[in-house]
Amino acid sequence: MMINGTVALGDLIGLGHNHSSFPALRLESRSLVTSATMFAVGVLGNLIAIVVLCVSKKEQKETTFYTLVCGMAITDLLGTCFTSPVVIATYVSSRWPGGALLCHFFSFSMLFFGSAGVSILCAMAVERYLAINHAYFYSKHIDRTMARFALLVTYLANIVLCVMPSFGFGRHVRHFPGTWCFLDWRAADALGACYSFLYGGVMLLLIAVTVLCNLAVCRSLVGMNQRTGRVRTELCEQSGSRRRFPRLPSVTSAAEIQMFWLLVFMTIVFLVCSIPLVVRKTVHCKP
Repeated sequence: MMINGTVALGDLIGLGHNHSSFPALRLESRSLVTSATMFAVGVLGNLIAIVVLCVSKKEQKETTFYTLVCGMAITDLLGTCFTSPVVIATYVSSRWPGGALLCHFFSFSMLFFGSAGVSILCAMAVERYLAINHAYFYSKHIDRTMARFALLVTYLANIVLCVMPSFGFGRHVRHFPGTWCFLDWRAADALGACYSFLYGGVMLLLIAVTVLCNLAVCRSLVGMNQRTGRVRTELCEQSGSRRRFPRLPSVTSAAEIQMFWLLVFMTIVFLVCSIPLVVRKTVHCKP
């Protein structure tokens, strides 16, 4: 999502190389087209998602899940707008358009919007898990106010986590081919290595919780479907008739199931875009 829309595919090929300066950038024009296309698609897609959420039914807009979805769309939109233009400007001018300050801002944006996106996705997975597996607790304690509070806590916690390199816990560097900045995951100093492990560990933990919650919800939905099928079969056998029976009430509504599958799709897309960068960064860290 955000990471995928910021750095072109050609840039990711050289993830293992980082340099503090790139005096002579030799950038391919097709990479500029790729970055510009990703930027346009990212902005347009998130704007469409926000508009759809705004014009959706009132009962949908008031749900906790849609509040989190809206937060995800806004976060991804801001991440794309804060980073992609810098990449495009670098391709156009064939040089880094700013100094160390811009590199620090770019790297912070990559860190913050990447971890914030995964955090919101994790919150959505936990919300679906509670709604399906612990419906009574969910109805008593989870609402839009809780969702907004969760978003606020998510942003504040990720700001604290991602601003640490700016105070010496880690180092921002430009990465091959010189169009983007991120952590120096080959940092030899103890603080830099520890922060890389910290950030990568937090991301992997959030991803693990998201996947586990989704698997738990899948298992619950399958179990509910099987139990409903058995009840219908027993009713048919007891009546001795093959006539069609009224639909039995379900624990989960169709809207809740649609929310879950939307979450699964978003999880797959986000993980495909973020896991390669997180894993490669963690593997290259040196304590």
